[in-house]
Amino acid sequence: MLIHADLMLTLANERHRELIADSEKRRLLGSARRARKARKSQVVRGRPTVAVPAH
Repeated sequence: MLIHADLMLTLANERHRELIADSEKRRLLGSARRARKARKSQVVRGRPTVAVPAH
């Protein structure tokens, strides 16, 4: 099957844009997860420890 060169270039460019968009989405989600995890660990770190008296 012979495909016109312009069509092939358009398809290749479209796929390239899709790959870039997927990569950017993964990067943003990972960044949000790391920020959320860091925020949770700061909350836990900021809590005073509960002292249990020794018997």
